[in-house]
Amino acid sequence: MIGEWLSFTKHKKDAMDNVGEYSSLKIENIVASGSVAEAIDIEYLSGVLDGCVLNKQKFPGAVYHMKKPQIALLLFSSGKIVMTGISNKEEFREGLINIVSQLNDFGIETIESPNVVISNMVCSYDSGNFINLNKVMLTLSHESVEYEPEQFPGLVYRMTNPKVVALLFSSGKYILTGAKNLDDVKLSIDYLTSKLGQIQ
Repeated sequence: MIGEWLSFTKHKKDAMDNVGEYSSLKIENIVASGSVAEAIDIEYLSGVLDGCVLNKQKFPGAVYHMKKPQIALLLFSSGKIVMTGISNKEEFREGLINIVSQLNDFGIETIESPNVVISNMVCSYDSGNFINLNKVMLTLSHESVEYEPEQFPGLVYRMTNPKVVALLFSSGKYILTGAKNLDDVKLSIDYLTSKLGQIQ
């Protein structure tokens, strides 16, 4: 809901303003998903909405590249949408308001309170410390770690609490994905900092 998003962005601002341990934390992409209508005639919409493309042989939904804000949306006949490329509160609100307005303009009835929430965040973080990935692989549970340096230089570490997947690089940089809020992102950073500190 919009209220949940406003709460989320407050945490986002706190994280960005923090000059301490989370100062290098950066939100790279936010994905939101949910329902805006009981049904969407995507075949009709792809023919009248500029930037909206439908190719059911490749994908069951319509792909809409919104110009303002510059985000991408997946539209499904069930009335569900997926918004991606979001970077802040303003883009989310503007994008949601715009798609609802555009659907209404083309005669597609939307629900009174669109239920669109964050489903995934992708963040980057620089710990500032070298990570011995070979040692990490040998120390942590093999069920939660994937590391094949001959194919990819990063180590994949799957955490269960919070449920976040971390991509670790020897340079000390992390890519974190799977979280739905910044609190879980911070928890994962704290966990990794502690765990890697014990290993190093």
